[in-house]
Amino acid sequence: MHRITWQLSAALIAAGLVAIATPASAHVHVDSDDATQGGFGVATFRVPNESDTAATTKVTVTLPSDAPFAFVSAQAKPGWAVSTTTEKLDEPVKNGDFEVTELTKTITWTATGDGIAPGQYDTFGLSGGPFPATEELVLPTTQTYDDGEVTAWDQEQTGDTEPERPAPVLVLAEASAQDGHHGGDSTSTQESSTDALALSVAIGAAVVGAAALVMTVRQNRRRA
Repeated sequence: MHRITWQLSAALIAAGLVAIATPASAHVHVDSDDATQGGFGVATFRVPNESDTAATTKVTVTLPSDAPFAFVSAQAKPGWAVSTTTEKLDEPVKNGDFEVTELTKTITWTATGDGIAPGQYDTFGLSGGPFPATEELVLPTTQTYDDGEVTAWDQEQTGDTEPERPAPVLVLAEASAQDGHHGGDSTSTQESSTDALALSVAIGAAVVGAAALVMTVRQNRRRA
């Protein structure tokens, strides 16, 4: 009876730890190491494939129209073609020290190869600014699969409950005197921390499972 209870408890603990280790980041996320309020930086989108059978072949990011970037450029990636859509503004808009006359509406990466296969993810970056002087910037993103399915990550969270298709939200750091005007390539600190936590929890689950196995072997030897 005690053996069964121990094994069941260990299995439940391991399952719970693995569930925690599975990131809620199955959604599209955006992070940055250097993007600041009113400054420049690089925003990196992490796009996981949530389909069991289809590959992701297109990713489109919509940029803010109420605070248009003065400068923006998209990451060039092997296996992907990059395109942008722009719109001439009726009247110039002031953004920091810059006068913006043309709005970059969207940036689209289209696969020229296999795209993102099921069970995999990829990252897409854009560099630009000045970012708006707000703590958070919502960047709706559309994900297209090769079977024709289109997932719009564009729902904004208004309460404590996360929507089914949350729009990526970029957290902008407060500006400092050392902020420059050009962001470099970066890997998100938040993403790295999340991955490290997931790895630690997964290792913990493996240790619990191994301990359960050792206890079972020892008890079987005693009975023998």
